[in-house]
Amino acid sequence: MSRRLLAEFVGTTLLLAAVVGSGIMGDKLAGGNDAVALLANAAATAGALYVLIVLFAPISGAHFNPVVTLAMRLRGELGTRDAVGYVMAQVLAAVAGVLLAHAMFGLPLLQSGTHVRSGPPQWGSEAVATFGLLLTILVGARHRPAALPALVASYIFAAYWFTASTSFANPAVTVARALTDTFAGIRLADAPGFILAQLAGMGVALAVSRALLMPARESGAR
Repeated sequence: MSRRLLAEFVGTTLLLAAVVGSGIMGDKLAGGNDAVALLANAAATAGALYVLIVLFAPISGAHFNPVVTLAMRLRGELGTRDAVGYVMAQVLAAVAGVLLAHAMFGLPLLQSGTHVRSGPPQWGSEAVATFGLLLTILVGARHRPAALPALVASYIFAAYWFTASTSFANPAVTVARALTDTFAGIRLADAPGFILAQLAGMGVALAVSRALLMPARESGAR
């Protein structure tokens, strides 16, 4: 268990450092062009996510995300004690990753997000982003397990662009990004709405994946 928690902690820390750090770097170099900054942010996040999943999936499953952990608990693939440990490690690591990004760029370590992200379009986007991420993981693990790192990274890269919220899809990421007043930040008051939307997206993904992956009845398969 200690090895798995360490893998979740290190992986989530590096993921958040990539998310926030690439946002800072992209914003600096884009000269005010938000599209270029977002492209850099999305590409760096997807690249880091691919590497981290490949490295840590054999150890902890590479969840890096409380909704993934909760989904696995609800599916009976993870015990309650392990799930609680995973979520605690993910949240603490996400905050550590933000602080690490701030330190690397010489910014104040403690900040408060001011980027307003609220309203039905944002909440709907987070539900869709989380639904798609969980569906990718659950269906991909059944049918294309070897391709799962590339599938997840590709989905997140795309979701940065096709969702109005830029696809947080992760409660730990949401909490941690409320602690940065940079390109990737979110206002703390807006975080609860995002997290509720993410949980809703997870619930729908579990229901849909159950229907998709349910073994066909013998009579129906003939």
